[in-house]
Amino acid sequence: MSDPFANLADTVSAPATRAVAVTPHDSNPLTDSPKALYVGTGGNITMRGVNCTADTLWKNVPAGTVLPFRARYVRATGTSAADLLALY
Repeated sequence: MSDPFANLADTVSAPATRAVAVTPHDSNPLTDSPKALYVGTGGNITMRGVNCTADTLWKNVPAGTVLPFRARYVRATGTSAADLLALY
């Protein structure tokens, strides 16, 4: 298959090229820093950004939302949203 975007730089604002399921955990960081997170089932998400020193609670995130947030941690405690995907 031809990829007309193959020679373009992969930047944070460029579309993701892969998605990986996220299992929230209170102490384990995400393996890599994603461009964004997709929320399959809505709810609350407690996470910490790549350059942050504290967690943030994102309340009532609707299902189907793509959060343009580069999370380092997605915590189990405080997270009720499900079917999360890290977009790279």
